[in-house]
Amino acid sequence: MKITAKETKKLQSLLTVKIDRADANEKKEKHLKDVRRKAEIKGFRKGMAPMGLIEKLYGMSALQDAVNELVTDGINNYIKDNNLNLIGEPIPNEELQKPLDLEKDEEFEFVFDIATRPDVDVKFDKKDKVIRYNIKATAESLKKYKEDTLRQFGSLADAEKATEEDFMVVDFEQDGNKVEKTYVSLRTLDATSKKKFMSKKVGDTFEVDVVKSFPNETDRASLLRIKKEEFDSTKPLYNVTIKEIKTFKPAEESQDLYDRMFGKDKVKDSKGFENELKERLEADYKRDTEFRLRKDIVDFIVKKADIELPEEFLKRWLYNINEGKFTMEQIEKEFPLFLQDYRWQMIANKIFTEQKMKVEKDELLEQAKAMTASQFAMYGMTNIPEEQLNQYAQEILKNGKEINRIYEKCEEDKVLEYVKGIISIEDQEITPEELSKQMEKEATKDPKKTSKKVEKKEEESDVKKSTKKGTKKSE
Repeated sequence: MKITAKETKKLQSLLTVKIDRADANEKKEKHLKDVRRKAEIKGFRKGMAPMGLIEKLYGMSALQDAVNELVTDGINNYIKDNNLNLIGEPIPNEELQKPLDLEKDEEFEFVFDIATRPDVDVKFDKKDKVIRYNIKATAESLKKYKEDTLRQFGSLADAEKATEEDFMVVDFEQDGNKVEKTYVSLRTLDATSKKKFMSKKVGDTFEVDVVKSFPNETDRASLLRIKKEEFDSTKPLYNVTIKEIKTFKPAEESQDLYDRMFGKDKVKDSKGFENELKERLEADYKRDTEFRLRKDIVDFIVKKADIELPEEFLKRWLYNINEGKFTMEQIEKEFPLFLQDYRWQMIANKIFTEQKMKVEKDELLEQAKAMTASQFAMYGMTNIPEEQLNQYAQEILKNGKEINRIYEKCEEDKVLEYVKGIISIEDQEITPEELSKQMEKEATKDPKKTSKKVEKKEEESDVKKSTKKGTKKSE
């Protein structure tokens, strides 16, 4: 076997693997002997079939397995012997790869593209500055928070006329088959259908093209209470009869609401209610401030490190490891977010290793408890007993995927705290309204940045989530 590497561009090389037929045949014979020992062929005792018959039945597949094994082992050994720190895995080069003839070729040649990871070299000092935006509640934000809270604890009520945010209870009917009392959310309809529904009142019957009105197949099947494959696309027209119109009515302030939200008799009047809401809102803003600071530090570090990566190779690697789950168009769309995260992971891993940081078991438990408390807080449950939090956290830590996620969060926390201890953090007060305008302005300058409100935490994209494991491996 002969393996050679030729640099084609910065950080990228062409890896050529050549395997002699003699080596492949030797490996093939070992495979066939193993097959013979396990083979149960009619007319022969187990493991006693003639090698000629085994060769005839399994020779070609054994040769294929032998060649694949030699290629894999050869590449792995080459990477190890040459101390290569690769990005992702080798990718077959479809343009240069010649067709193989396993029956006639005396030598089998395979061509791969590989990419090596660049060195990470980034230093920090007090001259490096990041702003911490301390978000302060305003009368307007408190008013909106109160309205949102009352809506959260509201209920559906009957209405005479529908708005865009309302629901309808309707019957669908086609050729004598009726689906009774199914809920239709007007916000999910296309603009034309939405106007059509909103112009009607209880008791009205009209015709609807369900394919146009409900383009999502899953939603459509759910409304019609059938399986997706049972839908007849040649007969999309249904008669719809409106049975009820439901609007979402915000809750009214009352002692019952106060007790439901804060515990019995903890709040007794409107002033106490607003004080509690202000405390909750300020707690939310404090978390948002820290979230924004973390994001800004990461953005600052990534920009300062200025790590050059082989982007086209990475796109191909993402496409290959996802095995058709995403199109190249989808990967292109989410690629900037992936690159940002990939660069940050490289930097964070370098700092974590250089500073000899460790994550202890008690830190994992505390992180799991914090995550649990945060999840409860999303539903307005802020006074969960310590014993109960501990119990939920212990359950989370029994899940392998959750442990990995929590460990990564602990790693990142340690790295960010280390960086925060070196650079300068400048505090600056800002209102929610000012922050929203600022983020919109940033988004205009850089389309990659989101203009969503800071309260909406940045979620991992599908591509990013599906490749995070592979990214870690490549490091």
